[in-house]
Amino acid sequence: MGEEKIKSKTSEKATWFWKWFLNNKVVSILLISLLVFLNLLVFPKVEYVFSPIRDFLSIIGLPVILAGVLYYLVNPLVDWMERKKIPRLLGITWIFIVIGALIVWGITTLIPIIQEQTISIIENWPIYWNNIVSQIDSWLRSDVLSEFQTRLSDFNTNIMSNVSEQADGVVNSTFASIGSVVGAVTNIVIAIITMPFILFYLLKDGKNLPYHVMKIIPSKMRVSTYQLLSEINMQISQYIRGQLMVAFFVGLMFWIGFAIIGLEYAITLGVLAGFLNLVPYLGSFLATVPAIVIALVDSPSMLIKVLIVFAIEQTIEGRVIQPQILGNNLEVHPLTIIVVLLSAGKIFGVPGVILGIPGYAVLKVIVVHFFRWYKDYTGLYDNDENPAPLPVVVVKRKSKKD
Repeated sequence: MGEEKIKSKTSEKATWFWKWFLNNKVVSILLISLLVFLNLLVFPKVEYVFSPIRDFLSIIGLPVILAGVLYYLVNPLVDWMERKKIPRLLGITWIFIVIGALIVWGITTLIPIIQEQTISIIENWPIYWNNIVSQIDSWLRSDVLSEFQTRLSDFNTNIMSNVSEQADGVVNSTFASIGSVVGAVTNIVIAIITMPFILFYLLKDGKNLPYHVMKIIPSKMRVSTYQLLSEINMQISQYIRGQLMVAFFVGLMFWIGFAIIGLEYAITLGVLAGFLNLVPYLGSFLATVPAIVIALVDSPSMLIKVLIVFAIEQTIEGRVIQPQILGNNLEVHPLTIIVVLLSAGKIFGVPGVILGIPGYAVLKVIVVHFFRWYKDYTGLYDNDENPAPLPVVVVKRKSKKD
């Protein structure tokens, strides 16, 4: 009898411990989180184990990224040609011929003009800046704005000194780290050579890649993993295609607009606007800064013309190009985009500014899927009642034509 009482008490204690700790979902989640954070804490201590993988990714990463971007841009055209009964290999060959012809045209025609105009801008930039400073200085000679004159001169002196210091630092660091420069050039050369081969096989066999990837995933996780990867792929493809096409049309519009009004360096400023437009919301504004500086030196009428070109470009981009090409596929609030750009730029620099938005879109998909699993696993969200008032949704009225 005594042994039975001891066993019953032990089983009751085990049941209580199992119920409140071992079989508790919240405790399980906390334990899993603790293990994850412990792994993150230990990882820097054994980072040297993964150094070969890091070196491999540093070599192969750039060509894979470039090939992936071109794949998302070109693959819809290859699929369209295949639907038109054109063999896939033949379509890929034609696309490679067109891309090669465009590269040859750019090297022989466009790049020399851009190089010449860029050198001219760099050489004449101090003259442009001093002219602007002198004009602003003349505007500030009035009694009301005389207090700002000293600050302006100090600001100009600080800018010129900072530019010279930065230039000296870049020169010194370049000569001091000549090995890293050679390494960077080597990586770029390797990327240019290997990227076409990676792109070719992605276009040729890219459709079969999900099937082979799913064979590695455990069978019980294949459906959810495939849905997750499909949504990530859709987000990345829509962003890359849309953003590159919007950047192309923005650069083309600035090029045509600046050429029509007779602004100097129209081609270079248009190409610069296209590249900077890869940064959402901020790119177009940054692209107009050198145009405004050059227009200020030219004449007040030229400044007005540049502002008119900018206003027309913003109207066409916001009302026509972005809704038709990019749309609202990412479903990211503009304030969120600004916060992501500032944060990614602060942490990762220029690559963070360019890749911050697609990275956020991918992370958003992962978090949504994880939260969906968390709700199903914990059962804490079975009751979907919300005491807060419903949000006000503005319904667009249909026109009479509709």
